[in-house]
Amino acid sequence: MTLTSFDATEPESGTKPRVAVLFGGRSSEHSVSCVTAAGVLAAIDKDKYDVVPVGIARNGQWVLVSGNPQEWTLTAGQLPEVPDSAEHVMLAARDSAAELLVRTGPESTRSMGRIDVVLPLLHGPFGEDGTLQGMLEMADVRYVGAGVLASAVGMDKHFMKLAFAAAGLEVGPYEVITDRQWQRDPEAALQRAAALDFPVFVKPARAGSSMGITRVTEPAQLRSAVETAREHDPKVVVEAGIPGREIEVAVLQGRGIEDPRTSLPGEIAVQPGEHAFYDFEAKYVDGAAAALSCPAELPDDATARVRELAARAFDAVGAEGLSRADFFYTPDGGLIINEINTMPGFTPISMYPQMWAKSGLPYTELIDELIHLALSRPIGLR
Repeated sequence: MTLTSFDATEPESGTKPRVAVLFGGRSSEHSVSCVTAAGVLAAIDKDKYDVVPVGIARNGQWVLVSGNPQEWTLTAGQLPEVPDSAEHVMLAARDSAAELLVRTGPESTRSMGRIDVVLPLLHGPFGEDGTLQGMLEMADVRYVGAGVLASAVGMDKHFMKLAFAAAGLEVGPYEVITDRQWQRDPEAALQRAAALDFPVFVKPARAGSSMGITRVTEPAQLRSAVETAREHDPKVVVEAGIPGREIEVAVLQGRGIEDPRTSLPGEIAVQPGEHAFYDFEAKYVDGAAAALSCPAELPDDATARVRELAARAFDAVGAEGLSRADFFYTPDGGLIINEINTMPGFTPISMYPQMWAKSGLPYTELIDELIHLALSRPIGLR
């Protein structure tokens, strides 16, 4: 991806906003991003927006891709992937928008026209972690979702927990194993992790979609689980398992200076069978593995409380646009936050859109609201 300067006149008034739907990326969640894009490309209101699909191949190159949602869906064990191309896309900065240029040769380009807003449907590092957001900020390009700091904090389960604790949210017991600690003294790191109550969940610190997560029931399994997590991220978080129900809340930024909006809470129930927890297969491959109940069956005071805490978590990391906050509802009525996701799965069957649909905001209208929020917010420091 190349960022260049570009001098052009403003688009004529009355034209439809041009939205670059950006997906793929360099992370292990590349295919999940493609599946998310398939849902959005099928649902976005093309009477309101001129949609330009842009893929990021696994090598980091930006390329023009098909806008046909069927090409990016998950089919019978086949994970979609953005292929590299001889024609690479460049983003050219301008005063109030941007221009997409396609390099067709060593010294030749063609223009794809202006871009008013980017819808970055990227999951994981190099897309959801603030790196892409920083590039768009440098180019003065508006985009959907959290900014640089919120994206980075929301991606890193370690610093996320620190932000939550500082905001007065209760977090469960955990340990962090950095790359340096693991290389210097892995036994000491394993000993710290083994002091947690089992079962524990060993996770890459900066990955999502349940990539690289292992449920560990005894200390002897820890080393292998850490090595599995390190295949995705050299920094690892080990979390004590918390007895309780898994409750999620979808959050949407308020308009102007309004407070964040929250959906009705939902509950994930993993069906008895092959999945010990809500892993990648249960989320994206095995459609019968999990079910969402929304609204979750909670006492009225717990429903109000979890929605308030989800909004507080949104503000704790400085999020914008959207997030999904995940909690454990314990047998004694406590609410312990597990994590926040600043770019949650966004297919029509993903939990975030489903919870909003159950709360009265259908999928296409949700996409429209997110684009509206992005177009409305100022460029630069906010």
